[in-house]
Amino acid sequence: MKKFFKIVGWTLLVLIVFLFGAASLFMYKVKNGFPVSYETEKPTISFPDSTPAILVFSKTTGFRHAESIETAKPIFIEIAKKRGWFLYETEEGGVFNAEQLAKFDVVLFNNTTGRLLDESQQATLQSYVEQGGTLLGIHGAGDNSHHWPWYEANLMGAEFSHHPLAPQFQTTSVIRDADADSTLAQGLPNQWTSSDEWYVFYKQPTDAKILFHIQGDKILPSGNMLWMKDKNFGMGKFHPVAWQKTVGKGRSFYTSMGHSKDVWGHPEFVRMIENAMEWGIKN
Repeated sequence: MKKFFKIVGWTLLVLIVFLFGAASLFMYKVKNGFPVSYETEKPTISFPDSTPAILVFSKTTGFRHAESIETAKPIFIEIAKKRGWFLYETEEGGVFNAEQLAKFDVVLFNNTTGRLLDESQQATLQSYVEQGGTLLGIHGAGDNSHHWPWYEANLMGAEFSHHPLAPQFQTTSVIRDADADSTLAQGLPNQWTSSDEWYVFYKQPTDAKILFHIQGDKILPSGNMLWMKDKNFGMGKFHPVAWQKTVGKGRSFYTSMGHSKDVWGHPEFVRMIENAMEWGIKN
């Protein structure tokens, strides 16, 4: 009998250690991204003449919103086809070279997470935006796994803290700002209802013009879990979920919406992203 309890005890201990190790590894990946590899090979791209060009970048080294990423891709293709735009989708960072990047009107980070580009590629993207290019980001593109201060300051303008966990997905009204940019707001209602994982940032985005917000007092924002007990806060009643920024001669647009594939079934969300692409091309 003693031998039986000893075996059970050791089995439970090993299981606890394994689960703790797996959880720690997962949390590290979410916050830092791994394994990190930087693709440097320049791709072969045939750019059509006199056609607006959009780069969709879907690489992840942190948490991968796989269903949302894959659901979005054919929607981007359909939008580009309808609008007569050229679209190039990749998860290879080699496209971030000065020669090719200059040919794109818009760079869209499709739920990208983790460390994505090497220092040279980061510098190329920074120069591209500051000299007049447009950077768009969806949901995971704004979490805290990127570890790139320029990117955080100029795409989000705010530091990501957490997302709600009790419950993770909540339904609320998405409200258009009265002073929203006309191109970004074109064809969109004053408000619509959506269920999403509502990101919480430590502060309101800096030097940003808000497109849509939710009423932060209408959701349960706490992200507390296990040993994390300091995430029981939100962004206040006015909780931005989509906004634009001026970056040098260029600009950026970010929406914290877009966690699951279901959001791509909302015509309002798809129209918002299409508008952002058009807004970038018109820059």
